[in-house]
Amino acid sequence: MKFHLRKNLIAMIGAVCLTSPQFAAAELPSIRFDRIQPLGLGAGTSLEVEVLGRDTEDVKALRFDHAGLSAELVKPGRFKVTAQANVPAGTYDVRMVGKYGASNPRILSITHGLTDVPETEPNNEAAQAQVVSLNSAINGTSDGNGQDVFKFSLKKGQRIVIDCQAMKLESQLDANLILNSATGQSLASSGDYHGRDPFIDFAAPADGEYFAVVHDLIYRGGLPYRLVITTLPHVENLFPRAVQAGQTVNMTAYGRSLKEGAATLPPQLDEFTFPLSVPSDLARARQFSFLEHPVDHTVAPTAATFALNGYQVRVPVGAGALHPACVMVTDLPVTLDIEPNDERTQPQKLTLPAIVSGRFDKLRDADWFEVDIPENGGGEYTFEVYSERISGQSDPYVSVYDDKDMTLGELDDSGPRTNAFDAHIRDPIGIFNLQAKRKYHIVVQDRYSRGGPRYQYVLAVRKPVPDFDIAAIHAENPGPSGNTVWAGGSVFMDVIAYRHQGFSGAITLTAEGLPPGVHAAPTSLFNNDRTTFVFWADENAPVADAAVKLIATATVEGQTLRHEVRPYTRVWSDANPGSSAPMRELIVGVREKAPYVLKVQPEKVTVEAGKEVSVKVIATRYWPDFKDKITVIPLAFPGPIQMPTAEIPAGANETMVKFTIQNGTRPGDYTISVLGQGQVPFNKDPQAKDRPNTLVSSPSLPVTITVTEPPKK
Repeated sequence: MKFHLRKNLIAMIGAVCLTSPQFAAAELPSIRFDRIQPLGLGAGTSLEVEVLGRDTEDVKALRFDHAGLSAELVKPGRFKVTAQANVPAGTYDVRMVGKYGASNPRILSITHGLTDVPETEPNNEAAQAQVVSLNSAINGTSDGNGQDVFKFSLKKGQRIVIDCQAMKLESQLDANLILNSATGQSLASSGDYHGRDPFIDFAAPADGEYFAVVHDLIYRGGLPYRLVITTLPHVENLFPRAVQAGQTVNMTAYGRSLKEGAATLPPQLDEFTFPLSVPSDLARARQFSFLEHPVDHTVAPTAATFALNGYQVRVPVGAGALHPACVMVTDLPVTLDIEPNDERTQPQKLTLPAIVSGRFDKLRDADWFEVDIPENGGGEYTFEVYSERISGQSDPYVSVYDDKDMTLGELDDSGPRTNAFDAHIRDPIGIFNLQAKRKYHIVVQDRYSRGGPRYQYVLAVRKPVPDFDIAAIHAENPGPSGNTVWAGGSVFMDVIAYRHQGFSGAITLTAEGLPPGVHAAPTSLFNNDRTTFVFWADENAPVADAAVKLIATATVEGQTLRHEVRPYTRVWSDANPGSSAPMRELIVGVREKAPYVLKVQPEKVTVEAGKEVSVKVIATRYWPDFKDKITVIPLAFPGPIQMPTAEIPAGANETMVKFTIQNGTRPGDYTISVLGQGQVPFNKDPQAKDRPNTLVSSPSLPVTITVTEPPKK
C-alpha cells in the first residue's frame, strides 16, 4: 500500500508541474515558517519552542488562532508558549510575525490529560532506553541513521495506544513504530496508519517492561515528532458518518478504552453510543469546521475536506476521547447500509433522493442497492461517494446498471488540482441519466477489496443541486508564505472554485475585515474555475496584520448563495509543490513600501466577443533607483481572453496592451489582472552600497471586462 501511495504522489507532483503558471515568483523577502519544535504542549502549561524559517528578521511575536495561546520571546528563534487551561484539545495555527509580515501557519498540538516529556539522548538502544510513564506526550526528534527507544511498564491486560504524530503536525518524518518486549521480541509494528503516521493498539499479555522504537523510514535525522503513549480513550471512527442538519442522531463511536474493564486479547474496538445534536444552519453552509487539522487522510497533505460540508466531533467519554472524527452534514434524511447486500440478487432498496451511510465490513465486501424510478422521476441524478473526505480510508468506486444488466458507467477519482492547491481525491462524483419507470442497481466497493471498521463511506444519489465549493491559497511559488502587501503595492491569491451538479454561473468575490489602507475590488469568477484575487495597499498604509474573510456569492435558481472562501496554505516547499492544507484564518498584512505597482486604465471595459480592446498599463515607481523595464504578461487569464506580452520601457511609466476576446466567448463580466516583472535593485540592509538586481513580480490592480454578444445578423 505504501508503494502504491508513493507512486500516486509522484504522478500528482508531475501533474502539478504541468499546470504551474509560467511566471517567476517575487524574490523580495517573504517570511516563511518552516518548523516549530516541539510540536505541542498540554493545556495549562508552558513550554519553550524553537521556530525556524526564512526571512525571519525581527520576529518578536507569534500569532495564534486561539486567544488562550500566547508566546513570550526568550531570544531570537525561541519563545515560551503558554496554553491556558481552558484551551480545548486540538491543533492550532501559529504564525511568526516580523519585519516582513505574518508568516504561513504551522500546527501546534494542545492536549489534555497528558504529561509533556522531552526526548533525552542517548536512547538509541534498549539498554539506553528513555524511561517514560504512561499518558505521556514525548516531544522527540528523529536520529539520522538511528532510532529512539522508550521504556515503560504495563500490567497484564492493560490497554494502551501508541500514536506517533508527525505528518499530522506537519513534520516530514515518515515514521516507523515498533513495540518490543523486554526480551527483544517484536510484538507489533506500524507504518502508514493515520496518513503517513504509525499507530499501535496493544493489550499487555503479561506484567513487564515494554519498548517503543521510533525511526524514520529511510533514517533521516532532525525531524520532529510527538509520541503519545496513553491509556486514555481513543476514537477510531463514528457511525453513521452522515447526519441530517437540525436532527439529534444516535451516534456510535468505535475505539479503544471507551469502556471500563480489562482489555481483550487481541484488542477489539469498543463501542460507545451517545446523542449528537446537529446544528440546523449547517445544511448548505459549504464549510468544514475542525478541532484537529484534517491533514492525515492520505500520505500527502491535501485539501481532502475541501468539498465536504460538515464538522469534527469529539466523543464525550470521560474528559473527552482522543482523535475527533469527522461527519458529513446533509439536508436529507440518512439511510444506514444494511447487510446482507453483498450480491446483485440481494440489493438494499432505496428511495431517491438517498443519503446512505455505509461501510465495507469485511474483505471483498460489495454493497448493492436498488432504485425504482417513478413515472415522474426520470432525468439526471448526481452520484457521489464520500470516503477520503470523511477519513473513511477506502478508495471507493461506484457502478450503475440498468434493468437489462447493462452498465451505465463507472465513477472514480474526482476533484480539482491547481498549482499548490490539491483537492484531487479518491472519491467518485458523476451524473447519470435515469429513465422513468425503470429499475437500476448501484454497487459501491473499495478498489482494492479492503474491509473492516475503518473502511466507511457515504453514498449520495439525488437530483442535481447546483452549488459550489471555493478556496483560496497564497500564490507565491514555490514554498509556503504569508500574504503581505508592501505599502503602495499589491499581492494576489489563487482562488479555485469547484462547481458541481450543474452550476456554471458567475461567482462574485469580496473581502471583509481588511486592515487600514488595504483594498480589494469585487472580483467576478465567470466561465472559469480559477481566478486571482488582488489586495493592494495605499502608499501610506500603516503596518498591520489582520484576519480577513473572502466571501463568495452567486445566484442559483433565483436563490443567493453566500459561502465563505476556505483558506488554505502550502505545507511544504519545493519537494512537494502540490501539498496543501486548511487553515482557520487568512491573515493579510502590510509592511515596507513596494518598489512599484501597476494599474490598468480604464478599470472597466466593454467589448464584443470576437473583438479586441486596448487598455493602458500604468506603472507607479516608488523606489527612485528602480528604472529598469517592466515586462507585462497575462496572469491566469480565462481561456477565451488572450494578451501578448508587452513591455514598459526602462525609465517609462506606461504601455498599451491589447485584450483579444475569442469568438463564442460567453457574455458576462470577467475580472482579470496582468503581472509585472522587473529587475529591482535590492538589499535587505538599506545602508548597503551593493544592491543586486532582484526579479520582482507584482500583479496589477484588477480590470473587469464585460463581454457582450455580437449583434445578430
